[in-house]
Amino acid sequence: MVNHYKRNRIYITESEQIKLKDYKVLIAGSGIGSVIAECALRLGFENITIVDGDIVELTNLNRQNYVYKDIGKTKTESIAMRLRSINPNANIKVHDQFITTDNVSSFIEQHDVAVNALDFTSEVPFTFDEICQSKNIPVLHPYNIGWVGLVFVVMPDGKNLSFLSDDYYQFEKAVVGFVLQKLADSPSHTKEWISNVLLEYGNENGKLPPPQLSVGSYLLAGGCAHLLYKLALNLSVRKLPEFYLYGLEDTI
Repeated sequence: MVNHYKRNRIYITESEQIKLKDYKVLIAGSGIGSVIAECALRLGFENITIVDGDIVELTNLNRQNYVYKDIGKTKTESIAMRLRSINPNANIKVHDQFITTDNVSSFIEQHDVAVNALDFTSEVPFTFDEICQSKNIPVLHPYNIGWVGLVFVVMPDGKNLSFLSDDYYQFEKAVVGFVLQKLADSPSHTKEWISNVLLEYGNENGKLPPPQLSVGSYLLAGGCAHLLYKLALNLSVRKLPEFYLYGLEDTI
């Protein structure tokens, strides 16, 4: 095992490490995606493509993988510099573009797995999944629920996002509502705090983005890196409508 990953020993074998290195990861959206990208790189994924046309803003710094001096720069430029500083030999590709219905197919080509961290401001996240499924590419869907990280896995032979809702404007709320239904047998405080957040968010004036915390981002980074590991090694994963929740047991 190369020196870069010697401390991965026992958890990850040398042959597994080679598979991770060669596994091609596409990250669509570099908000939550920026944190996931670093965790995946440190685990050994060295072929990472990131697509996003956004710039870094001050409000991103509470949860995304950027620093104050990145404000005003493109997210792809900033995260690429950080990832290359961690492993200059990694194959880090970035595209300073928003994914649209016209270009989505071209970005998906030649990848083994995708992370759909796109904002739900259009139909594009749904189209993204449909094209990935048609090309036999699994998709991870991370959601930052403050103190909790939530991940759905869309497999080529399984259900996609339209199973939850086809309304992109209300999609995040539909996701949280779906999870609440599935938590019917969990301790009451768990459902209560998530319900309260959903209620308060629904009562806010204007079209505000959902509230998110750094805790959720980093839980998602670890969870998604582990799922990428399992997919790269053809290990079984829970697929939509099942999901993964990280950090829930300790949340009040």
